[in-house]
Amino acid sequence: MSTIDLDYLFKIRLVVARFGEMDLARWWDTKGMLGKTGRLAVSRGLPKAHRFAQARAVFSVARARCREVYNPPDGVTLWDLPAEVESAFEERWPLWIENQPAWQPFFDSLEAMPGDDLVGAFATVAPLPTASLDAAKRMKRAADQKAVPLGEASAVTDELVSQLAVGFSKGEPGRISVPFATLRKTR
Repeated sequence: MSTIDLDYLFKIRLVVARFGEMDLARWWDTKGMLGKTGRLAVSRGLPKAHRFAQARAVFSVARARCREVYNPPDGVTLWDLPAEVESAFEERWPLWIENQPAWQPFFDSLEAMPGDDLVGAFATVAPLPTASLDAAKRMKRAADQKAVPLGEASAVTDELVSQLAVGFSKGEPGRISVPFATLRKTR
């Protein structure tokens, strides 16, 4: 069973999504979609929901790119969590859109997010727990450099989400490494 704060997952995904764009780390083929350029382009057609449309677009591209680079058969990534988590995440979108004024400062901070250091970006926009930052120091890329194995987990938790996110810091500009964990099977 997974216990996760969906608002936290949304924020974490937003930071990684913005960091991976072509104008920053160059991991997926969106350029500034979560930045000022994307806001200006999308806000005309969707004045109330444009930030969330931007997020959905970049999330989709990031998910596809990560699957293309490394798609663990029995693992979870930041973009591919168990079905019950992804379903609950999808069901939360209307609430986020309804409360869009509360999200405005967070989206504004993404526009100004530094692009040369993912850990630093998290510190600026959405601080991660110290344990996750400490775990990141021990993370290593796989031999093929395409993945960052995090080991086994018993459930999807906020801590695992944090580690899946900070694991992206092992990538390089233009060269993504996809963090993943394997969920222990329950009997």
